[in-house]
Amino acid sequence: MPKARICEIPRVRAFPLPSLGGRHTGGSLSNALWIRETVPMALVDHLGMTVVDLDTARKQFHPVLAELGYTCGYDGDDSISWQHGEDTELIVFPAREPGGHRHGRAGWQHLAFALDSRGEVDRLHAAAVDAGWAVVREPKLFPRFNERYYASFVEDASGIRVEFMHNPPRESPGD
Repeated sequence: MPKARICEIPRVRAFPLPSLGGRHTGGSLSNALWIRETVPMALVDHLGMTVVDLDTARKQFHPVLAELGYTCGYDGDDSISWQHGEDTELIVFPAREPGGHRHGRAGWQHLAFALDSRGEVDRLHAAAVDAGWAVVREPKLFPRFNERYYASFVEDASGIRVEFMHNPPRESPGD
């Protein structure tokens, strides 16, 4: 599963007190126990991507994101969103102008999903290809990053590039 970086965000919650001495406190927040707690939240709340065609994006993104454990949160004519617990929400929007993204131009470079094994990289790569994503780089080792970095790259019909990667930690400090 992808690993999201999370930060601790404090929030305050109110817990109404029970009735005291046969007297009901009325459930008012003035008669409540206030507790400050720290809750993990995604560092990046959501990522919006503009696509050439929303129906094509639905057919390409949904199978891949479902394999990653995301669920569809909203599906309308104006956007589609997917959520995965406290991880970053992913949203696609229809383009307001013609033309897709072109890799190498100003804008984002790619979105990388960190996976737990090379087998997961292979599985997600196959799911993306089955959903119509174009292969940019087949799954393989990328020693220019490090000797353990295994990844694949695919692009959707709008030119949005996604990487599936596995980069395990070194076995020991001397590796």
